[in-house]
Amino acid sequence: MVPHERPRVLLLTSCPLDGAEGSDVRLASDVLEALPDVDFVWFAQWPDHRRHPPRRGRPVRMLTRSGSAHTPHRVQAALTGAVFARRVDLVHVFLTVGRAFPLFSRLRPLLLGGRPVVHTVTGVMDARFLDRARPLGATVALSESMARRLRAADFGDVRVVPPMIDLDAWPYLPRPQGYPVVLFAGHHDPRGGAETVIDAAAEAWREGARFRLVLAVRARPGQRTGLLEEALRERAGAAGLPDVEVLGHVEDMRELITSVHVLLYPPDSLGGKADIPLTVLQSLASGRPAILSDLPQFADFGHAVLRAPAGDARRTGQQLAWLLDQPRSWDVLAERGRSLAEDHFGPERFAARYAALYRELLA
Repeated sequence: MVPHERPRVLLLTSCPLDGAEGSDVRLASDVLEALPDVDFVWFAQWPDHRRHPPRRGRPVRMLTRSGSAHTPHRVQAALTGAVFARRVDLVHVFLTVGRAFPLFSRLRPLLLGGRPVVHTVTGVMDARFLDRARPLGATVALSESMARRLRAADFGDVRVVPPMIDLDAWPYLPRPQGYPVVLFAGHHDPRGGAETVIDAAAEAWREGARFRLVLAVRARPGQRTGLLEEALRERAGAAGLPDVEVLGHVEDMRELITSVHVLLYPPDSLGGKADIPLTVLQSLASGRPAILSDLPQFADFGHAVLRAPAGDARRTGQQLAWLLDQPRSWDVLAERGRSLAEDHFGPERFAARYAALYRELLA
C-alpha cells in the first residue's frame, strides 16, 4: 500500500453487508474487519436492517427490503459499483461465477473502469460458465482445487486465500456430555447432502450407533420451506430413524454447533456454495469432528476430517458409527480440526495475504 496513505477500496458484493447471509457477504465483512488501515466503501441495506452493520468504512445505501441477492439487487449493485469504482483506488469484487458472470466480466471495463480489481471467487455454479468468462483482474480462490480450475480456464495467476474463522469467537470446547447429537447444516439444494445424511444416519443406526439427528436446512428464495422440511421428516421416518429434528434458519449457530458431537456434510455437489463451508470451519475450530464427502474442494482439510465417496450413504454411515464408538479417535480428530483452523484459517494469515495483495496492486 502507498506509504502514509490509506487506500480507498470498494467492496463490491451482490447484496448489502448488513443484509442476508451469504459467502460473498461473509468474506467481504471479514476483509473489512481484518484490514484496519484501509478505508472501505461497502453496500448497506435501506430502509430495513436485519443485522448489525459493520462499524468501519463508508456505507452506500441500496434499496432493498429482503437483503437477498435477487436480480434487481444485482443490477443495482453493478450500477452503484460502476459509480463508486471511479472514486476509489481499488475494487474488491466478491462474486460467484454464475449465469450472469460471463456478461459482467465482458462489461468489466465499462462497469469498473481502469482501477485495479481483485476478484474473490466465492464459488462456481457450473464449469461451463467459466468457458465464456474473463478474469476481472487479480483472481483469488478459496481452495487449491478451485485455483486449478480457474487456471485451466485461463484466469491466469490465481492466488489462494482460504477464508478465516474468528478463533476467539469459536474456542475449542470439550466433548459434550450426554446423548450424542449429529448435525447437518446446509440448504434445500439438489444433491446438497440432506437426503444422503438421512440415509447415512439410517445405516449408522443399523450398525448399532445411537444418536439424535438434527437437520438445520435453510431455504432458498422462492422455495416452499414447509413442504421441503416435511419431505425430510417423511424420508427419515421411512428410513427408521426414531429421533430426528428438522430446523430451518438457526439464529445462534454457535450454541447449536457446540452442542453436537459430529458434523455430517456429504454433498454430491456444492452448486456454487463456498469451497470451504463456514459451518465446517466453525465445527473444526470448536473441536467437533466432521465427516465430509470426497469432493476435490475438501481436500484442503487433509487428515483433520473423515471423507467418504460423494453420494455413498452406506460408507458415510459406517464412518459415523465408527466415530461415535471410538472416543480416542474422536479426540484425535477434534484436536486436528482445531490445529488446522489455527494454522490455515486464522485471522492473521487471512489479513496478511490480502494486505500483501493490496500492496502489490496499489504499488
